[in-house]
Amino acid sequence: MNSPHPPDASLSPSTAPPLAGYKVVDMSTVLMGPVATQVLGDYGADVIKVEPPDGDVMRHAGAARTSRMGAMYLANGRNKRSIVLDIKQPEGKRALLRLCESADLFIHNVRPAAMQRAGLGYDDLRAVNPSIVYVSLVGYGERGPYANQPALDDIIQAGAGVCGLFVRAGLDEPVFVPLTMADRLTGTTAAHAAIAGLLRRERTGLGQAIEVPMFETLVQAVLGDHLNGKAFLPAIDDSGYGRLLTPHRRPYKTLDGYIAATPYNDKQFRAFYTAIGRAEAFDGNALLATQSARARNYHATYAELAQIIATRTTDEWIALCRAHEVPCARVNSIDDLLDDPHLQAVDFFEEGEHPTEGRIRQMRPSTQWSSADVSIRRHPPRIGEQSVEVLRDAGYSAAEIDALLASGVTLDGRCPAGEG
Repeated sequence: MNSPHPPDASLSPSTAPPLAGYKVVDMSTVLMGPVATQVLGDYGADVIKVEPPDGDVMRHAGAARTSRMGAMYLANGRNKRSIVLDIKQPEGKRALLRLCESADLFIHNVRPAAMQRAGLGYDDLRAVNPSIVYVSLVGYGERGPYANQPALDDIIQAGAGVCGLFVRAGLDEPVFVPLTMADRLTGTTAAHAAIAGLLRRERTGLGQAIEVPMFETLVQAVLGDHLNGKAFLPAIDDSGYGRLLTPHRRPYKTLDGYIAATPYNDKQFRAFYTAIGRAEAFDGNALLATQSARARNYHATYAELAQIIATRTTDEWIALCRAHEVPCARVNSIDDLLDDPHLQAVDFFEEGEHPTEGRIRQMRPSTQWSSADVSIRRHPPRIGEQSVEVLRDAGYSAAEIDALLASGVTLDGRCPAGEG
C-alpha cells in the first residue's frame, strides 16, 4: 500500500490540511472533474492537472485577459499544478504512468472504452500501482444502455427530469437551470467518493475503481425530492412533492421588488401572521393552521402569502421577518453577491495578484476549520506552468525533460513564451 506522501514540513500536524501528503493525478477536463479535484486541492492534496497540448477546453470559457485563462477556469483551477502531456505519444503515456506509480488517486472523465484502448484503464494503472484509487467520471453508468452516449450538463438536466420540473411547477415549457448544476453536483459527489476510497485504502490496503455517473447522480437528487407517493409499492400517490411544485412557490413581488419569504413550520407561520395582526385568521383557517394541513394545501397557502407580501416594501418585509425569525432573503443579482455584507464579513472573496493575469478575485473554500489550513495556496496555473517541476519530482533528469520539451510531449508554461 502506498503511504501518503509527507506533508509540508513547515506545517504542524494541527494546521496541516486534511489531505496533505496525498498525490492526485487529474486527467479530467471541462467542469465536473475539475470541481472534484479543486475540492481535493483545497483540502491539501497535491493535485497534478494533466492537460493536452491545447489545454483544458474550460480555459476558454468566460471573460479573459489572456488566452486560455478564462474566468470559468480561474474559478475552478486553484490549488493545482499543471503539466502538459501528449499521451498520444508513447513518451507522454509513459510519463503519465510514471506519475501514477507514486500517486494515491487518479481521476478522469474520458469514456472508459477510450481509456481502455489507450492502455490507461484501471487494470493498466493497477499494474504500476496496485493500491491506486481510480475514479472515472462518466455521463451514464457503464452497465446501462446509455453508457456510450455523450453527456453535457444541459443533456443531463434534460434527461434527469430537471427541465420538466418547471412544467410541473407551472411554466409553459421546460427550461434549463442557468447553472452547471449537474457538473457541480457530480463533481462534489466524486470528491467525497474519492475521499471515501482513500479512507478505505488506508484501512484495508486495497485500491479501488470508482465510477461516478452524472445521470444517476442528478436523478437521485430529483427523485430524492419528487419520488413522493411512488416511493411505495403499489403507489399511494402521484410523483412530485407539492410544496416544491406549486406555481406560487417563487420569489414574492413586494411594493418595490421581490423577496423570498418562507415560513415553514407552525411556529414560523404563527409568528408571521401574528406580526401582521392576523393571528386569529391563521388559527381559524383549517388550510393553514397545522403542518399537515399546509402539506395538503401548499397551492392555497403560498397563493395567500403572495397576496399579503404584495402589500409592503422589501425592506419592510425583511425587517419584519427577521424580527420574528421567519426565513427570508432579498432576491440578489449576481452583482449583488459581490457586495453582500455577510460574504464580506466572512472574507468569502479573496483578491490577489496572479503572476500573469494581474489582480483577480477568487472565492475561498466555503468550509471553515478550527485549525487545519484549508485555503487558497496556489493560484490557478497557466497551461504547463509546473510541467518541468512535476517531471523533476517524478525523477526525470534535465536531459530527459529537455527531450520531452523538444518532442512536444510537454511544454514549459512558466512564462508566456513557454506556450510555444
